[in-house]
Amino acid sequence: MIPAFPIRIPGFRAAMISLLLVAGLGACAKPPATHPTDAAYDPYEASNRKVHAFNRSLDRSVVRPAGRGYAAFMPDDIEDGIGRFADNLSIPSAVVNNILQGNMKGATEDTYRFLVNSTLGLLGFFDPATELNMPAATDADFGQTLHVWGAREGAYIELPLLGPSTERDTVGRVVDLFTNPLSYWLEDPESYYPTAAAISSGLSNRGRYSATIDSILYESADSYAQARSLYIQNRRFKVEGGTAGAYSDPYDSPYTDGLEDPYDQ
Repeated sequence: MIPAFPIRIPGFRAAMISLLLVAGLGACAKPPATHPTDAAYDPYEASNRKVHAFNRSLDRSVVRPAGRGYAAFMPDDIEDGIGRFADNLSIPSAVVNNILQGNMKGATEDTYRFLVNSTLGLLGFFDPATELNMPAATDADFGQTLHVWGAREGAYIELPLLGPSTERDTVGRVVDLFTNPLSYWLEDPESYYPTAAAISSGLSNRGRYSATIDSILYESADSYAQARSLYIQNRRFKVEGGTAGAYSDPYDSPYTDGLEDPYDQ
C-alpha cells in the first residue's frame, strides 16, 4: 500500500492565501522610466527608515546579545551541526522551487544531496554530500521563482523583524512558508523542527558574524542605505543565477567608523 501522509487543512488555506498574494504581484510598484536600473527603487523610504530604526533597536537590545550568548555558550561543532541540519531541512522547499522554475537539474541535484545527508549524514548534522563532491545546494526560493516567471522586483521594503526585502521577495517569503513538503509530512512536534533549527542557526550566525553585522548596523554613516545596497546587490546576484556582471563581495566595502547613524532615534 502507498503510505498516507497527513495533509493539514490549514496548510491548504494558507496556500490559497499565498496564491492571492502572488496574484497581487501585478500591483507591485513600478519604477519610472528615468530610474537607474542598478539602484534600488525606494518610494517608501520614510516608512522604511522607521522600521529600520525599530529593527536596529530590537537587534541592539535582544538579538545581538542573544546571538553572542548563544555563540559563546554553544561549542562550535554543535553550532556547525545545527546549521547543517537547518540547511538540510530547507532543501525540500528548494526542490519544489526548482521544479516550478523548470530547473530539473537543480531539483535532481538537491534531491540527491538531501537523501545522502539525511541518511549517511544523520538527518543533515553531517555533510557527506560535500565530501563526495556533490553539487552545492541551490537554495532556490519562491522569490527566485517569481523572477523566473517574469514578476518585477517592485519597491524596496524593510520588514519588521525580518529586515530588507522587496515587494516580490516579500510575497516569496510568505509562499515559502508553505512550499516545504516536510511541513505537511511531519507530525507535531517534529513539524516544528525546521523552524526551530532555522532560528538556532540564525542566532549562531548573528553571534559568529557579529563584527561584520555590527559594522553595517552601527558603524556605517547611514546604516539604512548600507543595508539596502548590500541586500539589493546580493539579491539580484542570486535571482539572476550568479551571473550579474558587476557583483562584488558585499562585505568588501569601506565603513566609516565612529559616526552615529543620523536616522537612529
